[in-house]
Amino acid sequence: MFHLLRLLESIKSRVKPPVVILMGSPAQAADLCSGLGDFETVCYQMDLHQADRLRQHLSEIGLSAKVETLPDLLDLPPRFNTAIFPVAAHGERELKLDLLEQSFHVLEPRGLLISLSEYQADSLLPKFHKKVFGKCSELPTSKSGSVFWSARDGERPRRRHELSFRAKIGEGPSHSFLSRPGVFGYGELDGGARAMLDLAEIRPGDRVLDLGCGHGAAGILAMDRAGPEGHLTFVDSNVRAIALADFNAKENGIANVRSFATATLDGLEPGSFDVVLANPPYYANSWIAQMFIEKGKPLLKPGGRLFLVTKMVNHVAPLMANVFPDSTWEERRGYHVLRGDAPL
Repeated sequence: MFHLLRLLESIKSRVKPPVVILMGSPAQAADLCSGLGDFETVCYQMDLHQADRLRQHLSEIGLSAKVETLPDLLDLPPRFNTAIFPVAAHGERELKLDLLEQSFHVLEPRGLLISLSEYQADSLLPKFHKKVFGKCSELPTSKSGSVFWSARDGERPRRRHELSFRAKIGEGPSHSFLSRPGVFGYGELDGGARAMLDLAEIRPGDRVLDLGCGHGAAGILAMDRAGPEGHLTFVDSNVRAIALADFNAKENGIANVRSFATATLDGLEPGSFDVVLANPPYYANSWIAQMFIEKGKPLLKPGGRLFLVTKMVNHVAPLMANVFPDSTWEERRGYHVLRGDAPL
């Protein structure tokens, strides 16, 4: 079992404020803030929904740690004496390395990065620490997990972890996209997005909403059919995703585009979209898919179309039918693409 506070206690004598906590779940970050006590602490998150939950946890335990939601850890000033990274066993490998790389540049000289690993014997983190910091120290392995730390010594170039890829739909033009760890679809156009775009009905001049846009590839590819008179709106709770979607739209010459970083979908005009494209994650008990469906319908113009792709059709189809009684679905590429039409 991952005993985060036991690991923190074993290394706390080395912790000096100010402290930055690198991601972690809202519960983990709140526990670390509690264990640090009155240390000046900043919690870094990429996702607005996670950040809101973290603020709620902190409020419930009466702590006033600051929560910063930014595309990159590098967006914070280099003023921290300690960075603490709670590392989940099954987290994204490239995101772990990206955060370690960026942590070097937000630390003061001789500042410490401390990684608290869920693994009792983590073989990956020491390699990452040495790759970035040159050296790595560790505590003896315990049943609570593993502890590693490294000090910032000297300077090193900033390195971005990112992959570019090309994609097209059918006979349409090929586009180039930039992706980064922590954003869905790292290094590729997701198969579900392809399936959805194969089947989505998009007409010249359509106003398209890419809901949960990730790096923006689905919405940008949809604009090949919407044409120069069309309009594209990106929405995502992940602020790194929004930054990437904006960048990719600009690089691909999409002129009529705007973006919203939001966890609630508030602020979008009802009845303003011809097409909503939604590719929610296939977990979280379908609640994200349910939110996309329930909040997506009022955003459609009369006769507008909502397309949602899923691998959990038995869970999602009933949710769709509750909101769009005449909804349909079609299987494509191992996914199910559901369609709901707003009444004329």
